[in-house]
Amino acid sequence: MAAPRKPISKASMPAVARPGLALTCLLAWVFPGAGHMLQGQAGKALMFGTMLLPMYVLGLAFGGRLFPFQSVEPLMLLAAAAQWMIGATRLVAGWAGYGLGDVVAASYEYGNTFLIVAGLMNVLVIFDAADVARGGKVDRK
Repeated sequence: MAAPRKPISKASMPAVARPGLALTCLLAWVFPGAGHMLQGQAGKALMFGTMLLPMYVLGLAFGGRLFPFQSVEPLMLLAAAAQWMIGATRLVAGWAGYGLGDVVAASYEYGNTFLIVAGLMNVLVIFDAADVARGGKVDRK
């Protein structure tokens, strides 16, 4: 009977086989959880994807607005930057014509909050994926 195989640790992988930091961060920005999937952390990837994408879709369903980049109003600029941190989801929503914002809807502000918070939470997910890519976090099993 063959001995069980030991899992390969990131530290023992050759440098060429390790996913790069830039690629990990780019994928984590484009699609929430993709950076963790690239790093081999499928559980985290699934959790982040199933948490952030529905949150963003709910923000659109609540009548939230996709803010444009306008330097005239600083808060609108910050809201737009936060919304763009969810990557491809923001791009697809804009192209599809969603996020026009229904100001008279009772849930308008909730929608805006969901959209902004989903983007800001994805920033934290990107930082976590970058930390994993650098080897700063060890996966405890």
